[in-house]
Amino acid sequence: MKTSNSLVEVVKARMAAGTPSIPVFHAVAVKLQQVLAQSDYSIEDVHQLIIADPGLASNVLRVANSAFYAGLSKVETIREAIIRLGAGEVTNLVMLTTQQDLYRSKDARFGSLMQTLWRHALSCAVGSKWLAQKSGYPAKAQEAFLGGLLHDIGKLYLLKLMEGVCKEEQFKAAANLAVLTEVLETLHVEEGLRLMVQWHMPEVYCRVVAGHDADQWDPGDVILGTVRLANLTCRKLGVGLRTEADVVLFASAEARALGLKEISLAELEIVIEDALKTPVAGNRKKAAYAALSGK
Repeated sequence: MKTSNSLVEVVKARMAAGTPSIPVFHAVAVKLQQVLAQSDYSIEDVHQLIIADPGLASNVLRVANSAFYAGLSKVETIREAIIRLGAGEVTNLVMLTTQQDLYRSKDARFGSLMQTLWRHALSCAVGSKWLAQKSGYPAKAQEAFLGGLLHDIGKLYLLKLMEGVCKEEQFKAAANLAVLTEVLETLHVEEGLRLMVQWHMPEVYCRVVAGHDADQWDPGDVILGTVRLANLTCRKLGVGLRTEADVVLFASAEARALGLKEISLAELEIVIEDALKTPVAGNRKKAAYAALSGK
């Protein structure tokens, strides 16, 4: 496919020439992740980052006072909200809500693919968090959630890059599903890892991006295992760009590594299907509450 090959070559050349200014992360959300990766972080560190962005601050207060989290009294400040939800929960909420905004395009061809990717990312996040809790690692649930959310970040980056390339006259005809999918599958792991390293994201998420699609992986890496199994389940259910309807989850190395029985894997499918019923596009706040709380 000449057009496909030439598009891949152009994409590679532009990446080699220097990373284009393409937004795939919100700066405050990334900084919060970096802060939490430090063993000596404080609530004040998280507080200062959030209050610097009024939109994020407003979201945090809404969630802290929502039905999922509400305590005996209404919280009035960001500091109180962080104490109620926990720094990790707040940080993942910020990443979730800011990431969703980036999976959008005015071009219908790219917009449709980005929304498919978003549904896959959200489903993997919810599934990974549930798996961590179900397999006996509740302390790793928040990390599993974010790993699932970000594992395919390279695909979002590549779509945004190709969207710009395909606005050029000679490549307008190249923007068909087969060609775009070929580019995504060929380059997304390499580019995703490069982005994670460039943004100084915690090592645990770099491992997820690098290993979520690899043939060889470390079965002792719980976070990677949960993301791989959630990813595989999404493929079985047809949630995303790849479908493997005949996959047997119980026979997977990931299920064995996490010690999950067949009934638990059936529950996982229901969890992911329920996550897809959440009106993500129509009610972002409600989707965020449901995803983070496991409701």
